[in-house]
Amino acid sequence: MLTNDQLAKWDRENFMHPSTHLAQFSRGEAPQRIVTGGEGCHVTDRDGNRLLDGFAGLYCVNVGYGRQEIAEAIATQARELAYFHAYAGHGTEAAIKLSKMVMDRAPEGMARVYFGLGGSDANDTNVKLIWYYNNILGRPQKKKIISRWRAYHGSGLISGSLTGLPLFHAKFDLPLAQIIHTEAPYYYRRPDESMSETEFTAYLIGELEALIEREGADTIAAFIGEPMLGTGGIVPPPPGYWEGVQAVLEKHDILLIADEVVTGFGRLGSMFGSTHYGIKPDIITIAKGLTSAYAPLSGSIVGQKVWDVLERGTDENGLFGHGWTYSAHPIGAAAGVANLELIDKLGLVENAGRTGAYLNRVMTDAVGAHPNVGDVRGEGMLCAVELVGNRETRAGFDAPAGTTTTQVVAAMGRRGVIARVMPGGDIIGFAPPLCLTEAEADTLAGVTAESIAEVLG
Repeated sequence: MLTNDQLAKWDRENFMHPSTHLAQFSRGEAPQRIVTGGEGCHVTDRDGNRLLDGFAGLYCVNVGYGRQEIAEAIATQARELAYFHAYAGHGTEAAIKLSKMVMDRAPEGMARVYFGLGGSDANDTNVKLIWYYNNILGRPQKKKIISRWRAYHGSGLISGSLTGLPLFHAKFDLPLAQIIHTEAPYYYRRPDESMSETEFTAYLIGELEALIEREGADTIAAFIGEPMLGTGGIVPPPPGYWEGVQAVLEKHDILLIADEVVTGFGRLGSMFGSTHYGIKPDIITIAKGLTSAYAPLSGSIVGQKVWDVLERGTDENGLFGHGWTYSAHPIGAAAGVANLELIDKLGLVENAGRTGAYLNRVMTDAVGAHPNVGDVRGEGMLCAVELVGNRETRAGFDAPAGTTTTQVVAAMGRRGVIARVMPGGDIIGFAPPLCLTEAEADTLAGVTAESIAEVLG
């Protein structure tokens, strides 16, 4: 029984939801959930249902819900100074302190951090920085960005082009011409099932080399990649992948952007995915875990090599003409300071590695032998279960991709667990808060097994 039918009606009549079937939602045919509270790894909806959030919102509530330390930091900042801009050398105590905290945690070789609001605008910033960089170096033709199919880097014009999922391109006239894509490091979906992981890595590096040869290295500015594929299926890279990619980029003088919106600040059991996988990026994208989504904030961490050219550019051309009204917003920055302090205090990076490994292990034990489970994979506090119609051939179901997973995730919701239907296949995704306990991991695995059995037998 709905406790506030008027609110539900207003929702369907006034609110345009992202990543939603607009017509079905307006007609009342698509599900609706109005969330009213949260504590730890659980949220509560306005009908009184308490749900274990197996996806931390959208990979982002790393410290868990209801952390009063962050709420108080936001309130204190709002009372003292709700806003001032960061243009022309202006700053606030919160933004300056957070800059220092981020740089203290960043991988070696990074120089400065620029703050925005979300991962999409951060990746737009990154591309602008790189285009500026090459113009200052007198290489105006070196502007293309290589991304990967199945990558997710945002949903703006540039960031949506970088994303390698058809859902974010169809009917939007994307990708833009400067963005090109190479193969995804997705071993389960390798083109030849007989390939070993070593052979698959060699294939991926060969495909990257071939793309650069076709396009011309002198036209390619950068390569962008998530250390571990997120929205494209929660896919760890095969061994040797990042070592091979970086050797190719170095050979052709192509910069590397590590999109750490998901992996930054602990999710893999390391502070950054770059250090986890031995990546030495020129720019790092951060967002979600920076504030645990208690307030919007993103960042572009710029490496020393790029920073030196940016400084030279302003000496030659005057001030740097890029900025957002809400860049380094003090409320977001205050949330970030309190959030990073809490991550350290609670040992959440370590817990993500330890309990994340436990989650992946118990999930494999619970569902790995099911005839419709093709793959269980993950690392740190990331886990995915890929469903298939035929386990031997890796073929999908007769229904459109995602249909079966939607049914399984709905069955999980009825059992008090939130999981995510990942795009581009039949994949159940898990990215719980980093404070997850082993008992809660057991619940995620058990409910997944029960729900798969309900839908598929």
